[in-house]
Amino acid sequence: MLNVVILAAGLGKRMQSDLPKVLHTLAGRPMLAHVLDSARQLEPAGIVVVVGHGAERVRAAFEGQPGLEFALQQPQQGTGHAVQQAVPLLREGGADDVTLVLYGDVPLVQPDTLRRLLQARGDGVAVLTEVLDDATGYGRIVRDGQGRVCRIVEHKDATEAERAIREVNTGILAAPTARLKDWLGRISNDNAQGEYYLTDVVGLAVADGVAVGAAQPAAGWETLGVNSRVQQAQLERSWQREQARRQLEAGVTLADPERFDVRGSLACGRDVFIDVGCVFEGRVELGDGVRVGPYCVLRDVSVQAGTQLDAYSHLQQARVGRDARIGPYARLRPGADLGDGTHVGNFVEIKNSVLGTDSKANHLAYIGDADIGARVNVGAGTITCNYDGANKHRTIIEDDAFIGSDTQLVAPVRVGRGATLGAGTTLTRDAPPDQLTISRARQATIEGWKRPVKKAK
Repeated sequence: MLNVVILAAGLGKRMQSDLPKVLHTLAGRPMLAHVLDSARQLEPAGIVVVVGHGAERVRAAFEGQPGLEFALQQPQQGTGHAVQQAVPLLREGGADDVTLVLYGDVPLVQPDTLRRLLQARGDGVAVLTEVLDDATGYGRIVRDGQGRVCRIVEHKDATEAERAIREVNTGILAAPTARLKDWLGRISNDNAQGEYYLTDVVGLAVADGVAVGAAQPAAGWETLGVNSRVQQAQLERSWQREQARRQLEAGVTLADPERFDVRGSLACGRDVFIDVGCVFEGRVELGDGVRVGPYCVLRDVSVQAGTQLDAYSHLQQARVGRDARIGPYARLRPGADLGDGTHVGNFVEIKNSVLGTDSKANHLAYIGDADIGARVNVGAGTITCNYDGANKHRTIIEDDAFIGSDTQLVAPVRVGRGATLGAGTTLTRDAPPDQLTISRARQATIEGWKRPVKKAK
């Protein structure tokens, strides 16, 4: 049985923020959310998050998630003390029980790395280590003459010889649950910090004759922690480069991998092209041959094969069919559902509406709460007046209708199949099919009229 303990009690003083450190975001999500995702892929029996500073805000952000419990560390007296607070919540079912300790401010450790760590444990203890060119500030991995891990010494407590060691402790550790409980009760705070170090468990394990294994991450960014805004920004870039690398290896063309941001998940078909400065949030799916122009923002969007999104288009909770053309400067809001071959041009906004196959709204239009059929042309300046100040109402435009420029459709209203609305029409009643409907003041010329002139001062 696997338990996961995530330490998330730290203040994060260097972040210069009232927000608890583990709630600061990386790739658009709280750091703690990334750690929870990796932990859940191991299918643990339970996850315990140890909270402290800002405990109520952390609980509120994640409470109610299945298999997740919280333990309070107050006051904060070190990592060993933090894990001690989780002990009453650890689940046990037999001698094979193991507890994995992770950190809420080390957000990018990958599930495969954690699986290797658990495998390296055997039936003993395993620590995740990293070899650094500059190990300043890190706990050092001390090995014996046979290369076996024998203890971890914190930087402040290390001798000069120990500080020369480049293999460092990442803090991530796996240990038998029953033995871990025993060792936690035996650790001391007799050190430079006056704290209870979780790392002392390694020395106790060795003293008890328990083997200590080690594993290393596949990439250095997996074990980088966040203690400041600078580190947060650096890790964000590292992760986005990794996201870009994965897309490139999958066959996506990125105009510039350094100007590419995924804040969720991005699934791409074959021969997708993404220009610079695009942001993908939530769950985004791009079909074969989709082209995304510069500085587009897509959030929870599905775009089918062959569609082109031109520059500065914003799409949220929308679906776009095949071979469509969107933008530039188009906005698709939640509930926009565009059929195959549709065109939505510059400064067109669509919300909670269906745009049928081969229909077009190419310029300066607002379409809200509307059902628009196939092969409809929506002229420039057209708006659906869907809100009466209290309630929303729908507009229905049937196939092959032509909506002239500067038309206002006052919902609820229906435009029949093949109908034409003349430019400048304000439609307040249904327009019959295959007829021209027009409502505008009769044009008149006032003979002899002159413009006012300014009075002399």
